Amino acid sequence: IAIYVILNASVSRSLPSSSDLPRQLIREEEDDDQGRRAPVQPKVRVYMYNLPTRFTYGVIEQHSITRGGIKKPVDDVTALKYPGHQHMHEWYLFSDLNRPEVDRSGSPIARVLDPADADLFYVPVFSSLSLIVNAGRPVEPGSGYSDEKMQEGLMEWLEGQEWWRRNGGRDHMIPAGDPNALYRILDRVKNAVLLVADFGRLRPDQGSFVKDVVIPYSHRVNIFNGEIGVEARNTLLFFMGNRYRKDGGKVRDLLFQVLEKEGDVTIKHGTQSRENRRAATKGMHTSKFCLNPAGDTPSACRLFDSIVSLCVPVVVSDSIELPFEDVIDYRKFSIFVEANAALQPGFLVKMLRKIKTKKILEYQREMRSVTRYFDYDNPNGAVKEIWRQVSQKLPLIKLMSNRDRRLVLRNVTEPNCSCLCTNQTGLITSI
Repeated sequence: IAIYVILNASVSRSLPSSSDLPRQLIREEEDDDQGRRAPVQPKVRVYMYNLPTRFTYGVIEQHSITRGGIKKPVDDVTALKYPGHQHMHEWYLFSDLNRPEVDRSGSPIARVLDPADADLFYVPVFSSLSLIVNAGRPVEPGSGYSDEKMQEGLMEWLEGQEWWRRNGGRDHMIPAGDPNALYRILDRVKNAVLLVADFGRLRPDQGSFVKDVVIPYSHRVNIFNGEIGVEARNTLLFFMGNRYRKDGGKVRDLLFQVLEKEGDVTIKHGTQSRENRRAATKGMHTSKFCLNPAGDTPSACRLFDSIVSLCVPVVVSDSIELPFEDVIDYRKFSIFVEANAALQPGFLVKMLRKIKTKKILEYQREMRSVTRYFDYDNPNGAVKEIWRQVSQKLPLIKLMSNRDRRLVLRNVTEPNCSCLCTNQTGLITSI
């Protein structure tokens, strides 16, 4: 014990204290959920690259041109408005880091202007918006905007940066919320911390919980600000979305067949449009439960629409991964149903009809208590939580960076232990 005390004291004297750090790099004391004062901690220092505008505002410009918002390139692209869609995280994170530090009180990270001072590096590419610039619009080869060229250009630019080459990108963060974002260069950026909506399109060696951060979709319906209750919620179960999907999303068509004749269930086919968004908002705000089946990938923005609508999510997606599960227990306000069980005629509606009003109210209270985590406009919401998740990766990033520099020979035929795969047990723990 005496030896431990002596060694611990000597190590403590060698580490910088909070008084040694600039004030903007000290995380302010805050009350935790139990009202206790959290200890003062140094903020993680983040350097945001000043990317060429073709990777940021230039993407907004191209998106607007293809949709007729503007007829030709503008002189000041920074005046353009980022368009609304379900992967707006990249805009909110970019905007947050562009705010003065005095306006970022309580954030677990601090922006630094000298890369030599940084713990982590943020690459503010609008990768999800780039993917949909030409969505549904045929483009002749050699003309118009190319997401593939944007990706290749980004990779070329990154590989020219000293700080990227130093650790092979391990200490870099890259937003890739859309499941198909950066698909062309994923193998070249997979060392980085990827900010993803789910792992549905990523191989186990490209993404994992160990190094990456699962982020929420941007909710596309209005937040329900009314009173908790079921009096105005006359529909038992509501769903509105694309009936036909690929891969795991094929369960949607089967659910339609099982549920469409149930009298207290509203299940409609609908694609993204302003009118359909209004109808979905009304439906979710007047329903007790909202169905959340898998789509082309395990998750979708509908789950977060349900939560902010206080419509209890009924999740039928066996491989779904969810954001912020270290602080959120989704079982407190969601119902998870294994796909095979949900497809049994009568099973789902019979189960939901048995749930008492008291339990539904408990679900609603829990949803209201966590809504801020899924609201990108809330100063204490999604953006701040994403940065907290990122900051927790720093010790592992330093470990892996130092380890990589030390290794001189590696047996590449063995599994790479730096990327622990998720959901490998095959165990089903849902209903």
